Amino acid sequence: MNLWHLLVESGFLTNGPVRSALEVGTVSALVSAEVGVYVVVRRQSFAGHALGDVATSGGAGAYYFGASALAGFVVGALVGAAATNALGVARSARRDVATGIVLGAASGLSALFFYLDATHSAASGAAQQVLFGSLFSLSPSLLPVVGGAGAICAAVLIAIHRPLLLTSLSPELADARGVPRRAVGLIFLLTVALSVALACVTIGSILATALLIGPPASALRLTRSPRGALVLAGLIAVAVTWLGVLLAYDSFYWGAVSPGLPVSFFVVVLIFLTYVVAGVGSRRSSAPRRVGRST
Repeated sequence: MNLWHLLVESGFLTNGPVRSALEVGTVSALVSAEVGVYVVVRRQSFAGHALGDVATSGGAGAYYFGASALAGFVVGALVGAAATNALGVARSARRDVATGIVLGAASGLSALFFYLDATHSAASGAAQQVLFGSLFSLSPSLLPVVGGAGAICAAVLIAIHRPLLLTSLSPELADARGVPRRAVGLIFLLTVALSVALACVTIGSILATALLIGPPASALRLTRSPRGALVLAGLIAVAVTWLGVLLAYDSFYWGAVSPGLPVSFFVVVLIFLTYVVAGVGSRRSSAPRRVGRST
């Protein structure tokens, strides 16, 4: 028996739900990683986390009204991004306050929808689906929609890459060159919202921040090049997603944890471990340079 059969249960690549999970997970992981690099560089991790929580209200509302969860996540995140920008547009110092206000209002709305769903449905599972995702239960028909949303995010990032990077690294220079920082910031925030909605489908709204922030943060620990960070973050995000799907599939055969563990659990654990390992690697690589400067 070779190593593949020791690590992978039979039927992994031929299982329909697994293939759908890998396809949707790959798209959302790539989009989250590429957008997340700019989120980390711009120090907007709190905004990314808040948009994931705001998307919860959209997902919960979608389940209650019988609509698509992805549509609910997208609408919730986009509305949250627009509201955050509108409330905090006057001064950048007010942005965190605006984000907190929108987050609080959205959390209350989520609680309302979850309560209505629980009291009007005998067996729904909406909270589990929205908060932690259910990648194996996704319909194959969802892939074109996810792919289209991912393509929109990629196109927007390509279009605003240069002004976005300039406003992220040197706002003063961007102002001197006449870059419309406010417009670029709004477009980027809406792109973050769309990428967060895709991450919600993969590992749930409460854990979406891990996929948005974790791989880019690990990549930026290992390289300072923006282009290198984008490539490495994408590779890390796809790797942890695929491995998370594999471990979740294998866990159905472990017996002791029947009926298996969720994909989101494995993906988040792998992201955390990757970040820790990247930190160790970055310290080791910088040690010789510090020694060289001191001699």
